Amino acid sequence: MLIDAVGRVHAAVAAGTPVRIVSLVPSITELLCDLGLAPQIVGRTGFCIHPKDLVRTIAKVGGTKDVNFEKIRALAPTHLIVNIDENEKPAVEALAEFIPHLIVTHPNTPRDNLDLYRLLGGIFGAESQADCLCRAFEHAYAALAARPGRAPRSVLYCIWKDPWMTVSKDTYIANMLAQIGWQAWQAPLAPDPVRYPVFEWSPAVLDAIDAVLLSSEPYRFTDAHADALQRQIGVPVQLVDGEMLSWYGSRAIAGLRYLKTLAES
Repeated sequence: MLIDAVGRVHAAVAAGTPVRIVSLVPSITELLCDLGLAPQIVGRTGFCIHPKDLVRTIAKVGGTKDVNFEKIRALAPTHLIVNIDENEKPAVEALAEFIPHLIVTHPNTPRDNLDLYRLLGGIFGAESQADCLCRAFEHAYAALAARPGRAPRSVLYCIWKDPWMTVSKDTYIANMLAQIGWQAWQAPLAPDPVRYPVFEWSPAVLDAIDAVLLSSEPYRFTDAHADALQRQIGVPVQLVDGEMLSWYGSRAIAGLRYLKTLAES
């Protein structure tokens, strides 16, 4: 059965049936293209930038959280693909009133990508392409698992500043880092845990971590930020590729290879 992240069962699109997809998730747009479905995508967000040559001709319909309803309505989509973390529920519910098929995604661990490939491949008749991605993922996953083990590290993964924000332990990013034994720091005894908490630099925080990771997205941290912060806090600070660690879908295959290079650095 083809079941999405909220338990909704989907039928495979019958051969010859017109398909018009709006994707509000950058990594899903990339995955759809890698499944050979780019011609069926009629709308994307401005953050859906990969693969560049294929998405440039697809209409932009706003951002992940500030969608343009009228643009989407005019595109007459048959399918809308969203993500629980990245898209606002009220907007998704409003869009679902005039888009026949809503597909909700929410991968939280690297291996969740296998079900994601099969779900979208099964719905849109791209099973063979999905199988190819599954094999490539398993190969990269096995190569990462075969690396020499190292001592675990506690890392503070920063996604934003002013205010400073990090990721909780139940996010996709944290579960990616866990593949190489890097445990995402989280404030202890938080009364109401949130997935992307705000924090402040303090002696208690610095004493609890081995390193700080500055992500290249969504905030555009640079090497200059890393150098300045390391001088300020006296803890090793490293700039990391946010797309490799936070984009799921087909990007996860390259992400696993990227993790291997991080672990070996």
